[in-house]
Amino acid sequence: MTDIEIAQSAKMLPITEIAKTAGIDDKYLEQYGKYKAKVDLSILKENEKPDGKLILVTAITPTPAGEGKTTTSIGLADGLKKVGKNVVIALREPSLGPVFGVKGGAAGGGYAQVVPMEDINLHFTGDFHAIGAANNLLAAMLDNHIYQGNKLNIDPRRITWKRCVDMNDRQLRFVTDGLGGRINGVPREDGYDITVASEIMAVLCLSNSITDLKERLSRIIVGYTYNEEPVTAGQLNAAGAMTALLKDALKPNLVQTLEGTPALVHGGPFANIAHGCNSVTATKLAMKLGDYAVTEAGFGADLGAEKFLDIKCRYAGLNPSAVVIVATVRALKMHGGVAKTELGAENLEALEKGIPNLLRHVSNIKNVYKLPSVVAVNRFPTDTDAEINLIIEKCKELGVNVVLSNVWAEGGNGGVELAEEVVRLCEQDNDFSFCYDLDLSIEEKIDTIIKRIYGGDGVALLPKVKKQIQQLTDLGYDKLPVCMAKTQYSFSDDPAKMGAPEGFTVTVKNIKVSAGAGFIVALTGDIMTMPGLPKVPAAEKIDVDENGTISGLF
Repeated sequence: MTDIEIAQSAKMLPITEIAKTAGIDDKYLEQYGKYKAKVDLSILKENEKPDGKLILVTAITPTPAGEGKTTTSIGLADGLKKVGKNVVIALREPSLGPVFGVKGGAAGGGYAQVVPMEDINLHFTGDFHAIGAANNLLAAMLDNHIYQGNKLNIDPRRITWKRCVDMNDRQLRFVTDGLGGRINGVPREDGYDITVASEIMAVLCLSNSITDLKERLSRIIVGYTYNEEPVTAGQLNAAGAMTALLKDALKPNLVQTLEGTPALVHGGPFANIAHGCNSVTATKLAMKLGDYAVTEAGFGADLGAEKFLDIKCRYAGLNPSAVVIVATVRALKMHGGVAKTELGAENLEALEKGIPNLLRHVSNIKNVYKLPSVVAVNRFPTDTDAEINLIIEKCKELGVNVVLSNVWAEGGNGGVELAEEVVRLCEQDNDFSFCYDLDLSIEEKIDTIIKRIYGGDGVALLPKVKKQIQQLTDLGYDKLPVCMAKTQYSFSDDPAKMGAPEGFTVTVKNIKVSAGAGFIVALTGDIMTMPGLPKVPAAEKIDVDENGTISGLF
C-alpha cells in the first residue's frame, strides 16, 4: 500500500484519549475536530513533572535516494513505547511548498506516520496561515505608513521586509508594486518569501510565551531610514495586532502516530534557509509530558542539527541526551558517485567513497558537540550484508554503534533495537558544548562553523557583506548566533560537491539580521528564500474523489 493508503486505513483514537495517554487534562485541550487539538501553554507552568530526556534525530547530507529522518523519528518513538517507555514526539509541520512541489509531505512514511496525514500535510490547524497573515499585515502597515506621510523617514529603497505565501512560486521572487497612480500606494521594488522562510516563523518557533512572542515581534527590523537607522515593527505599532493573529498559532498541536503515540506537530522553518526546528513550546511540552522526547532537525546535521544545537538549545536552555544520525546505503553510494538508477547493485567501492559524509556528521556530533550518538541505517531490500558491515566497521572506528532500522515496514517493532540503544545512550553523562562562542565577531562565527562543521577552509566575504557586517556590529547585533542559509546537498555551498569535500571556502553573498528571532542570517551560494516548482510538480498527481477522499499525497 502507499503511504496515504496506510494512513487512511488506520484506526485513529479520539484525540481526547491520546491526551489522557500523554497526561494532558481536558482543561488544557482545545479540539480541532475529533483527531486534532491544540494544547494550552499554561500546562508548562502547572505541570510539575521533571523534564524527560531529549533525543535529537538528524541525518547525513540528503540525496534524491532519500534518508527517512521523519520516518525514523516516528518509528523510534513507537519503538520506545514498545519497550515500555513514556514517550512523546515533537515534529515540524509540513509546508505546502514541498507538498505540492518535489519533496512531498512530512508526516513520515510506511508504518511510521503521524495521522491524520492529509490534514497535517495540508491546512492542519491553520498555523501557517496565521503566520502568513501576521507577516503580510506588517508589510501592509509598513507601506501604509510610507503612503500616509512617512513620519519615520523610511527609505523605500532600503525596505528589507517581504511579503510571503506558503507556496513554491518563483514568479513572486521579485515584483514591483504600488503601481497605478498615487491612490494605489508608493511604487517600489518588492518580493515574496515562502512562509517557512519568514522571520515570523522563526519568532513563533523560538518564543516561549505570548509576552516573549510580542517582544520578539516588536524587535523585527523592516527596513532603514534615509539616515540608515533601523525601523522596527514596534515603531510601526504593529506588534500587538500581529500577536493577536498568532496567539492560537503559538499553542502546540497534538496528534498521534499510527500506533497511538502522542505527537506534537508544531512550526516548520526550513533548515536550508531558516533554523529548521519545531517550536520551543512543543519541544518543552514533549519533555514535560514524556520521560523521553524525540524531536528532529531538518536536512543534514550540518544544517538542522547545527542550528538546533547552536541556536535553539542555546536560547531555550535545552541539553540533549542523545543524537540519532539517519543514513541509507543507497544515499551513501550516491555520495560515492553512483547514479540513482544504479543503486540496487552492491558497490562497496562507491560506498567506501560515500561513507566519509556520514563519518563527518558523526564526528561533529561526538567531537564538536560532545553528545553520545547512534547511526540508524534504514535498510532497503537491495542492501547487502557486506555493505551494512562496512558501515558498522567504519562507525566503530569512531566509537559509535550502528543499528538497523526497519520502521517503514514494521512500525514500532522495527524500531525496538534503535530504541534500546537510545535508552542506553541517554543514561550516559555528556558534556554538551556549542560550536562557537557568542563573543566572537560575526565573521569569526561563520568561519568557525565552516571549519568545524563543514570541514572547509573558511569564509569568503563579498565587499558588500563586509559593509553589512560592520553596520550590524555598529548597531550591536554582533553577539547574536548565526543562521547559515546554504544548500542542503553539500557540506560546501556548491550542491555538486557531494560526499565529504575538502579544500573549499564558503562565499557569503548577503548578511541580514533577524532581530526578532535573535540571529544573523548569512546567505551563501544560490540559496533562494522563495523556491520554485519542478517541471512535474507533485500537485499534478494529487486528486480527490466525490467522497472527499484524497489520493496522490505522499
